[in-house]
Amino acid sequence: MYERSYVVSSDGNVSVRLDDDRILATPTMTCKGRMTEDLIAITDLEGRALNDRRASSELAMHLLIYRERPDVKAVCHAHPPHGTAFAVAGLPIDQPILSEVILTLGCVPLAAYGTPSTEELTREMQPLVKHHNALLMANHGAVAYGADLWQAWDRLETLEHTAKIAILSRVLGGSKNLPADAIEKLINVREKAGYLGESARSQSCGYLNPLENGDGAKISLTREELVELLSQAVNGK
Repeated sequence: MYERSYVVSSDGNVSVRLDDDRILATPTMTCKGRMTEDLIAITDLEGRALNDRRASSELAMHLLIYRERPDVKAVCHAHPPHGTAFAVAGLPIDQPILSEVILTLGCVPLAAYGTPSTEELTREMQPLVKHHNALLMANHGAVAYGADLWQAWDRLETLEHTAKIAILSRVLGGSKNLPADAIEKLINVREKAGYLGESARSQSCGYLNPLENGDGAKISLTREELVELLSQAVNGK
């Protein structure tokens, strides 16, 4: 992450779930480019220290993901420039512009801003973790996770590469989204190949979980958006 400039100074953090009782985590206030093995912290699943090293102050983010996703064994959090540009602009990475991204990652939603290292952050992330493999955090950065450390890293790298392409395509006049039938074929391919399971069909972006409305147009709402709309209707807003 440091060599790719996804982090600078002491930014970012990485963890690996060793088993049901132990997590390896990068230490607090340590440059990832100068980190050595003896600095790595070991904690339990509640974040309690099991050695004499202090884990990153953002460990709670990792613990949330492990609780929500038993299949996840590693987490990478960083501030990759192009992906983070989307985060500070208040934009998700959710347009169907690249077949490879639909196959291996899916859309990347934007979690509302929460103060780093606090429950505010994890509270905003929690509804999105179950069905997504990477998230943007508003005015903060990105996090990706997977079945092992390499998959978590690959997803972070894919997020950043996609964000860069999306930004460049806008400079050239805008991207052209893949048509609905092509997206459906890609979803079938990824499930058959085992890239992503059926759970990813519940991702928050409209092209993966369409609902028919009365005039045949397709819309999609997250659970939180639906609850908000219903609340507004009940309150007469």
